[in-house]
Amino acid sequence: MAPIADHEDLTPQEVAELARTGEVQLVDVREPYENEAGRIAGSRHVELVRLASEAESLTGLPIVFYCRTGARSGMAAQAFSSSGFEAYNLAGGLVAWVGVGLPIEPEGGRVADH
Repeated sequence: MAPIADHEDLTPQEVAELARTGEVQLVDVREPYENEAGRIAGSRHVELVRLASEAESLTGLPIVFYCRTGARSGMAAQAFSSSGFEAYNLAGGLVAWVGVGLPIEPEGGRVADH
């Protein structure tokens, strides 16, 4: 299977379409309080500090990591790509996702502050 992109960052619109068609798995690497405040529907929550121990459970579909602004998830995508995974970062994070009008859950959810 050809890579989804030739770079690690994907726009919110690209991620939304790939998630809609089931071509990627979304992984939220934020802290629990951030995930509880608001998240992308269908994403899996694995805190950044637990990613290494959870890596084996992330096989299969390409991974798109996200966090609040894309910094933490960018590090995760780079580390996983270096380890042989097909991994991407949601450019701009959940802030960018919400900024272009894409939905989060739960209803009335929000992007948590640091």
